[in-house]
Amino acid sequence: MTREGASWRSIEFPALVALILHPDAGPILFDTGYDPAFFAATEAFPERLYRWTTPVDFRPEEAVAEQLPRFGVRPDDVTAIVISHFHGDHVAGLHRFPNATIHCARAGAAQLVQGNRLSRVRKGVLSALAPADLVDRAVWFEDRPRVALSADLAPFETGADLLGDGALMAVPLPGHCPGHWGLLVRQDDGRTRFLIGDAAWSSGAVRDDAPPPRLTTSLLGDTHACRRTLHDLHRLWHRNPDIAVTPSHCGEVAHESGGHGPA
Repeated sequence: MTREGASWRSIEFPALVALILHPDAGPILFDTGYDPAFFAATEAFPERLYRWTTPVDFRPEEAVAEQLPRFGVRPDDVTAIVISHFHGDHVAGLHRFPNATIHCARAGAAQLVQGNRLSRVRKGVLSALAPADLVDRAVWFEDRPRVALSADLAPFETGADLLGDGALMAVPLPGHCPGHWGLLVRQDDGRTRFLIGDAAWSSGAVRDDAPPPRLTTSLLGDTHACRRTLHDLHRLWHRNPDIAVTPSHCGEVAHESGGHGPA
């Protein structure tokens, strides 16, 4: 279900979050991962279908809000959250950060109110996980200044400069679902990390240009756009392997960071 032509065996499928320590803006999160709120939101039918189709192995202490103190960060210290998209496994912890600005796509947030509950669950959206004041706290990617990216990031050409200093550039990665974006992070070591959310589900898929089967991508989004985005990520990695292309559900990345390392 995650890679076309692969076997039917079970694989490790972590749900990862990135902690970004900006020297001026302070602690920033890329997504919020799972949280006990996910289980509350999927208790009733039809939302319970989400829990049945994607069973989750989760302990409360694994919530990002519970992990942050080991990095010297309290939940109240988080100044901003960058949301790749509004699927439940990426936004379940949003309620734990009431003081944070939410950087996200208007097109993604629109899914929270489109259709009925069953149609939203089929698309991986749990409206109960969205803060009531989301619109008031949101800074829409679509409204941020678009800046030309450096040539070494081709074929990606422009990004939305979130902080005005070029450190965090949001980049549209269409296909997985409406309003799906990634984040280019300029690290202190000079390396660029590209947090790509669910534009690919493993680093191997990026290296091999190996998309999920059409059955999977057609259920969630646009298969043609998904494959085009993956191909662009493959081209980027092939041209510039020093860029750390980082999927949110990659077992390799989880092992690299010990399962809980900051980006």
